[in-house]
Amino acid sequence: MTVSDLHGVARTLLVPLACRAVESIRPDAILRDPRAVEIYHALGGNPEFLLGMRATDAFITVMRARQFDTFTRTFLDTNPDGLVVDIGCGLDTRFHRLDNGRMSWLGIDLPEVIELRRSVVPDTDRAETIGISMLDVSWLDEAARHNRPVLFLAEGVFPYFSTGDVKPLLTEMAARFPGSELVFDAASPFISRHHNRMSSVLKRSGARARWDAKGPEAIEPWGFRLIDRWYYFDKPEPRLRAFGWMRLLPFIAKATGIFRYHIGGIS
Repeated sequence: MTVSDLHGVARTLLVPLACRAVESIRPDAILRDPRAVEIYHALGGNPEFLLGMRATDAFITVMRARQFDTFTRTFLDTNPDGLVVDIGCGLDTRFHRLDNGRMSWLGIDLPEVIELRRSVVPDTDRAETIGISMLDVSWLDEAARHNRPVLFLAEGVFPYFSTGDVKPLLTEMAARFPGSELVFDAASPFISRHHNRMSSVLKRSGARARWDAKGPEAIEPWGFRLIDRWYYFDKPEPRLRAFGWMRLLPFIAKATGIFRYHIGGIS
């Protein structure tokens, strides 16, 4: 399996890897990821991995990774022996950035993605992967086997699916893992439609943005309670430059975010 064999949504896994690698070598980097740099070069270090993504969008992708790291650290501070499940893990290197020596990590992705991943990021005793569609809920058995508090992460994944697609997975998750947490990013239907028209990543990969929830509260009836949220324009960020004005328009500033939930509704 090589990067040229990836198609559709699977091909987009190269984008966040390249974003983190390119960011890491900047003197003003907001995230350092030496492992991503190694993998990026091991796979050829081709700028085409970005699929035409603009510099500002690449930086926003790094901001997303940084915030997922923040929510993960919060979970591990309370649950140092916990299990972090990375749904649609791709070539994610969060385990290497945040490993406290006690946590476990489980990556879930399509079989062809996991084959490529293992060629550059081999499994270990505390960092394992499963090649399976996230929509096949049988992988939850492996998460349950660890018998630990669980943080489920879905970074850059749910936007490619509709709420109807993910509802069976999330309802099963809620039934089986009360007291655990879920973090994912999503955009409003308006932003999803805009991305489908304008995003070079979607156009070159053939993927589509499909998330259709009008707000993060939409999944709460399925057994979740929203406990934190983060938006890209919450605080001024100098490197966003001219795009910083978007924080002045609520319908844009709050249209794309990262959402953290307690699983099991009200605790």
